Amino acid sequence: MENLFENQDIINVNIEDSVKASYLDYSMSVIIGRALPDAKDGLKPVHRRILYAMHDLNVTSKAAYKKSARIVGDVIGKYHPHGDISVYDALVRMAQNFSMRAPLVDGQGNFGSVDGDSAAAMRYTEARMTRIAEEVLRDLDKDTVNFVPNYDDTMKEPAVLPTRVPTLLLNGSEGIAVGMATKIPPHNLGELLDAILHLVDNPSAEAIDLMEFIQGPDFPTGGTIFGRRGIIDAYTTGRGRVRIRAKHHIETKAKKEVIVIDELPYQVNKARLIELIANLAKDKEIEGISEVRDESDREGIRVVIELKKEAMAEIVLNNLYKSTPMETTFGIILLAVYNKEPKVFNLPEILNIFLSHRKTVIIRRTIFDLEKAKARAHILEGLKIAVDNIDEVVQIIRSSSNDADARERLETRFDLSQIQSQAILDMRLGRLTGLQRDKLDAEYNELMILIAELESILRSEDKLNEIIKEELNEIKEKFSNPRRTEIED
Repeated sequence: MENLFENQDIINVNIEDSVKASYLDYSMSVIIGRALPDAKDGLKPVHRRILYAMHDLNVTSKAAYKKSARIVGDVIGKYHPHGDISVYDALVRMAQNFSMRAPLVDGQGNFGSVDGDSAAAMRYTEARMTRIAEEVLRDLDKDTVNFVPNYDDTMKEPAVLPTRVPTLLLNGSEGIAVGMATKIPPHNLGELLDAILHLVDNPSAEAIDLMEFIQGPDFPTGGTIFGRRGIIDAYTTGRGRVRIRAKHHIETKAKKEVIVIDELPYQVNKARLIELIANLAKDKEIEGISEVRDESDREGIRVVIELKKEAMAEIVLNNLYKSTPMETTFGIILLAVYNKEPKVFNLPEILNIFLSHRKTVIIRRTIFDLEKAKARAHILEGLKIAVDNIDEVVQIIRSSSNDADARERLETRFDLSQIQSQAILDMRLGRLTGLQRDKLDAEYNELMILIAELESILRSEDKLNEIIKEELNEIKEKFSNPRRTEIED
């Protein structure tokens, strides 16, 4: 045993420094790798990996549904080395229209309810992408974003998605990391796109200018936001608090007033709320309620609160707002990761990050298309030379001993590149007709027009902005819908 450590150097380490370094490494890993969304595409790593795995499997909005277990298996096997339950929970939430303002997953089967029922096991449910999710992945195959190695270095995954949709504010995000948390509410797509379109023309617009377009959060469950102070705080400083109330109307039944709740505050569990109201009425903590029942159906929420004859609806309502989650507070923290650094942003900063991400994606896509067009034009130039000198080309090929010899002789005789000479050797005899020659000319002329157009985009900031506006207007036309949450002063 004595000889075991004889030749080993002993290094003294300050335990405080060691623990501090380890804890910082761990906290950054949680912040970047799990808990917080990226400011560019608005997704946490698990959501990005779910969408990318579905893209891999080609489970588009027009494809057949695939078992959720299959999708989850691909995600944890290829990209996300964490538990299957955490991945499935994320997938389920992406399919819930009461959690997401624009669901990214189209689920078939039991995906949970606003009553807090959990989804069926992943072996029973099926999923595919929604149409808007396809816009989040559009142009991924055109070298628009960087790819990074997956957890075991056997595959590549996108570091960020080339989204056309401002997902971060559209669907919001919640996450608790180490020493920080994010809580971003969902917003209305049409309002967001109007604000971004304004920002394209007015890059120095302030939060207050953008609030002419974005009224405030727009929750998938509707409800009413009371007061704008919290919204202004959140959009100018990145932090604020908004009060949300259930939406109701009053009916009269047998000379008694009946309160009917039509919409609930975001993330309020309907079944628990009804149970709480019933218990408060039973314990006489809220006077005047004779019966509470749930009449909700596929059409929407309908919670009926029947009052006693002498009870006044307004007084009962005020007590309900005070004692139950019929009124809740949503604390907004606009925190996201940008260039691997967590930061609290204000509204213009978040929208500008999305805008600059779109510019980068369009520039990279244009360069990709341009290189592809130039490569094709280069081949067509070689084929045109071959068709113009077909007798000599045929004679060179027939008298050559092998492919390499023929290629070399063609290159020397007609000053061709290796790619062009190979294309000539691969050319079918059918391409030698007059009609095919016309087709070559037509394709070449079209490519020249395309190349000129792509080069002009790369040279002109105005053209780039026009493309951004065109694409944003297209998304707005396809997917925007009316506001659900009212805002009252």
